[in-house]
Amino acid sequence: MTKELDPGEVGAQTLRDRTAAALEAAPYCRYLGIRLAPGAPGGELTFHMPFDARWIGNASLPAIHGGVLATFMQAAALTATSAALSNLMPPKLVDFSLDYLSSAGAADLYAQCEMHRVGRRIAAVGIRCWQRSAEEPVALGRAHVYVAHSASDASLRAADQKD
Repeated sequence: MTKELDPGEVGAQTLRDRTAAALEAAPYCRYLGIRLAPGAPGGELTFHMPFDARWIGNASLPAIHGGVLATFMQAAALTATSAALSNLMPPKLVDFSLDYLSSAGAADLYAQCEMHRVGRRIAAVGIRCWQRSAEEPVALGRAHVYVAHSASDASLRAADQKD
């Protein structure tokens, strides 16, 4: 059974706003220029990372470095999970696997996430990344994200309250 992000459950605009705020709050997302693409029909969230020549890993192709592509997909998974669950504490990546399907050329990247399962502690997220068409992905990823509160969260909250 697959569960997709359902804008009807949370409110499409609220979900977009929370996702945009989470992207803005993450320094590495700001550095990479990751943002939400204009709204898709049905309210599906699409992440967008504009091309920058600094992302090239293989200049002879040219191709975007695999680490940049992986970071983009991880950021999309964590942000989508955080926004969908509206937790106050950020989710934590447990594991991430990535299938590179083709070289990502010198062009913008896009990604969409699908929540396969959300449990009390772990969420399973699928990520599809493409350049020209969502039907022709350059990479597919799977992430397990820890969504429960942990002992370290309590110490972070205590530190925030002292400030």
